[in-house]
Amino acid sequence: MNNNAANNSNNLHTLADGVLRPLGFEVLDVQVQNPGRRPIVVIRMDRLDEEPVTVEDLESASRAVGTEFDRVDPISGEYRLELESPGAKRPLTRARHYERMLGLKARVRGDGHSFTAPIKAVDGEQVTFDVAGEDVTLTVGTFQGNLAEFPDRHR
Repeated sequence: MNNNAANNSNNLHTLADGVLRPLGFEVLDVQVQNPGRRPIVVIRMDRLDEEPVTVEDLESASRAVGTEFDRVDPISGEYRLELESPGAKRPLTRARHYERMLGLKARVRGDGHSFTAPIKAVDGEQVTFDVAGEDVTLTVGTFQGNLAEFPDRHR
């Protein structure tokens, strides 16, 4: 992703989070797909109360974000807006996300690391992974993490 696209995603993230957080939702990720053609803005969201995201949640969130995007017009030209629940590749961006998924595998990239390993422990902003029997501890915010396996129940 080039810097312009990254800045645009950050701006869209801030805008969407400003709309959704008061409604009880958290923006996990914003991606702009098909830049240069008819872009698709994909917003992955979760509930702040950690309950499962429902179809009704997605519908109300989509209406709210759509109204604000129409008002602010953050993307020139036509685009499609899609909101979705975290899904199997859930972005892990806060320590609480890692706590919820303890024991499950996460895909980690950045801070000089690239691995897929179980989440072993969380202490404050420090997350420890079991990488081939060795503990690797990283600070939240210095790397990208996504869930690499789907939990057997909602967490």
